[in-house]
Amino acid sequence: MTALELPYAALEGHGVRLEPYEPAHLPGLTAALGRPEVFAGGWGGGPAAARTADDFAAWLPTYLQVGRAHVYVVRDAPGTVIGTSTILDLNPGAESAHIGYTAYAPEHWGSSVNPACKLLLLGHLFDHGYGRVKLQADVLNARSRAGIVKLGGQFEGIARRDQPRADGSWRDTAIYSIVADEWPEVRAGLLQRLTGTIA
Repeated sequence: MTALELPYAALEGHGVRLEPYEPAHLPGLTAALGRPEVFAGGWGGGPAAARTADDFAAWLPTYLQVGRAHVYVVRDAPGTVIGTSTILDLNPGAESAHIGYTAYAPEHWGSSVNPACKLLLLGHLFDHGYGRVKLQADVLNARSRAGIVKLGGQFEGIARRDQPRADGSWRDTAIYSIVADEWPEVRAGLLQRLTGTIA
């Protein structure tokens, strides 16, 4: 079976709004993510890739694969740009996709933002017939890896020497997935985290 065509449209709920990337988002993204602490855990190529201001704004669209993936910009309830996440590697025939390139302003780490975003993105994919969603992180990024497990991601293994970091070292990538059969339980867990009630 083949997954349905995935609309690239805004997603909203649980205090966040995910909007398809537009160049007008760049100032907000630069303010939210153009900080050394965002790169410190491995995002963007790691600490050696840290960029700020105009340099960050010029680099970001290339890094996020704008034009080749479903790049979303995350806003909080007041409407402030606070981060980004991307759906990429869409393979409708294999019913598989990847959610990645996720980063939020540090003041939102550990908040309800990531579970809310993942609830929307995962629901969008599973509702359109996708059966496997990959999530991954640098093996050195303990915070992101713990976050993926807390979401319900199942550890699949390590892709060794998977991609270069900005400092010239090679990243090993920890790979996780959520499959369609697990989605009802994962969804219920995310809703419980967001609402405090069991769905």
